[in-house]
Amino acid sequence: MTEPTTIAVVGLGFLGRGIATCLLGHGLRVVGCSRSADSLARARKQIAVGLDELVRHADFDGAILDQWQGLYCDTQSLADCRDCDFVIESVAEDLQVKRTVYAELEQAIDPQTPIASNTSSIPVSLLQQSLTHPERLLGMHWAEPAHATRFLEVVRGELTDQRSVDRTLELARQCGKDPCVLQRDIPGFIVNRLSYAMFREAAYLVEQGVADVETIDRSFRNACGLWATMCGPFQWIDLTGGPALYAKAMAEVLPTLSNGTEVPQLFVDLAESGAEGIANGQGFYHWTDSEAKQAEALFRRHAWNVHQLMNEYFSATTT
Repeated sequence: MTEPTTIAVVGLGFLGRGIATCLLGHGLRVVGCSRSADSLARARKQIAVGLDELVRHADFDGAILDQWQGLYCDTQSLADCRDCDFVIESVAEDLQVKRTVYAELEQAIDPQTPIASNTSSIPVSLLQQSLTHPERLLGMHWAEPAHATRFLEVVRGELTDQRSVDRTLELARQCGKDPCVLQRDIPGFIVNRLSYAMFREAAYLVEQGVADVETIDRSFRNACGLWATMCGPFQWIDLTGGPALYAKAMAEVLPTLSNGTEVPQLFVDLAESGAEGIANGQGFYHWTDSEAKQAEALFRRHAWNVHQLMNEYFSATTT
């Protein structure tokens, strides 16, 4: 199978810029597409920053810092994606917006060209309903920072063909990812479903007066934060007592957990107040500009430390 060499990234927001950086860092040609000229300009600046991080933190060849602009072109027209071998859509998480983009893309690209949506919550099977060639659409869920993490979820829709899955996995591995394939399309996929269950219980603990936000964060960070970079939940259970031990404990705890189906009131109240986290300084914490920048910088440094650790782990387990 011929590897795709020119990839369209449609939507150059926070994640789209990171996806483009990842692709360019691995020597692929990229067509970056956004309706906004300002977004195109910001993307170029952030791609340069991200590639510099790949060189400094991940031992990428420094030549990419001079070569990438020859591999990259940007455009405000989806028609310029016509010669691309693969399309990654990363526009707003809005069904109608995505369908509008797909309708225009299908007029421009070859019917065999896969379209991978970086959706985090919209069912892929629902996205397929508007396509002339739904078999080539699938989910390709990235995580920030997209150029540093090994994370990638590949999600089949009801009509996705094996060829599109194979090409997506090929591209993912070419970009240093450790992709996980979901055999069934389900809202939120794997990681978000696990995360939302945890978020719900964290909010429940606050609302029940068990502990405040800061205490819950500290407890989670000092426990789950230790093992979650290396182990999944099932591997952690095996390492710390096994299923029999956890089954006994679960019998006592599960009936006391929240099983609410509504958004926790803690989230509702903050959302209605306009809280956008570090974007506007208001969230579960109050953030000054300097605190927000410091937290972001620390997170990115942590991501690179984890990147190095996981490379060592995978090297050790495959030799």
